[in-house]
Amino acid sequence: MTTKNKTFVCEEESGQCCPKELSSIYENGSSAASMELYVFIDPLCPECWALEPAIKKLKMEYGRYLKLNLVLANNLEPLHSSCGSKHRSLMKEMAQAYNETGCRTGMPCDGDVWYKNPAPAPYDAMAAIKAAGLQGKVIGAKYLRRVREALFLHKENIADQQVLIDCAMRVSGMDVDEFVRDLHSDTTKKALDNDRKTAEEMDIRSTPTIVFFNEDIDEPGLKVEGAYRYEIYEDLLREMSGEKLEKCPPIPLEEFVAFYSLVATKEIAVVYDMKQEEAHREMKKLQLQQKVEEIPTKHGSIWRSVAAMS
Repeated sequence: MTTKNKTFVCEEESGQCCPKELSSIYENGSSAASMELYVFIDPLCPECWALEPAIKKLKMEYGRYLKLNLVLANNLEPLHSSCGSKHRSLMKEMAQAYNETGCRTGMPCDGDVWYKNPAPAPYDAMAAIKAAGLQGKVIGAKYLRRVREALFLHKENIADQQVLIDCAMRVSGMDVDEFVRDLHSDTTKKALDNDRKTAEEMDIRSTPTIVFFNEDIDEPGLKVEGAYRYEIYEDLLREMSGEKLEKCPPIPLEEFVAFYSLVATKEIAVVYDMKQEEAHREMKKLQLQQKVEEIPTKHGSIWRSVAAMS
């Protein structure tokens, strides 16, 4: 049988309902959520990018228990506020941070962007992400992904408005004209201001940070700063929920790649409990079937769904 909205498939014996397709996790998988998570990220932050595999896995396995709120927080001083040797030093530090994160985590992250197309400040990218989110959670999530790919993979300046519009054009179902109108709208500015206030109220000092809340309104949230192994977040989720949480199995790998359009080998490895070498072999099989294309990067491979391109 299926639930009323037909986006979840339920087993009659266990009563367990799992997503039939990933979009249901974003659109309505949290209607009866027992846990609420606030995920604070900076679109320029490499550690936030490295957290992506764990977030994808949480959504896949426990999405029906979760209401997940993505909050944008600026973790960096604007680069145009520095000059001369200070500016060059900051650029070098950012490039090193990107390359180190890529080497350590396996998430492709190319520091050369800070020498070729540095983003002077994240504000324009943050506004664009909020503008995209006005068209729905699925559109917003996919647009955020395109912006991060532009920065971490394609070494593009995500402070450039044309780059941000190009990212919108790569999101299926997005109304690009509406997006352009919303870029500098009062609604978008209010959404950004709400994120800033939320970060201040929760005393967020760095990104990434995840704050866990359960149904007990008298119990304070649990703040976790930094990026950790998936198992850490899973244990915290189970501990704070106060109920037995049943995992949902992953959807077929081909469908996973098609939904996200581009995925890193590291993301596949984490979500599907594989070693990176095994994940790479599985993707090579799909490549032989002409279902994906491999895009080698400085730190690992990215896989593009052929179905998403058609």
